[in-house]
Amino acid sequence: MPHEPTRASAIADLMRAGRETSRLSMVFRYAIAERLGLTVSDLECLDYLADVGSATAGQVAERTNLTTGAVTSMLRRLQQAGYVTAERDPADRRRVIVTLRPERVAELERPYERFAERAEQLIEGYSVEEVMLLVRHNDRLQAMYRAELDRLRDIDTAGQPA
Repeated sequence: MPHEPTRASAIADLMRAGRETSRLSMVFRYAIAERLGLTVSDLECLDYLADVGSATAGQVAERTNLTTGAVTSMLRRLQQAGYVTAERDPADRRRVIVTLRPERVAELERPYERFAERAEQLIEGYSVEEVMLLVRHNDRLQAMYRAELDRLRDIDTAGQPA
């Protein structure tokens, strides 16, 4: 009978695998950003806009965890490079609505194509139940990351060390 891992060792293996996946994901994102002549924050902003269509500068700041000043500089750069448009919100002239230029989407997707194909092949081997487990797991991880980012922002705002 093969050795079955204990729950504790299985959890340790999962945590280790998660850390390594996270590290490799970051290294991959840096490589893609460099290839496109962007910063990782630029890439995160463009990725977010590809998901949501348009967003306010404040929403971009929240999503990228950058200050509003840093987002203003980033958006100016991305606008000058032709990646985004930025227009005043007609309902509230103080807000700026940022939109990814649709003609640039294919250029941003190209470096991910091979990885996306391989990920799709990987997922094809999973049952629907396994895929749904992974979706739930990722949804919960995302909620945890958002909560921790909020906590860190609150601590920074209060002037206390993290």
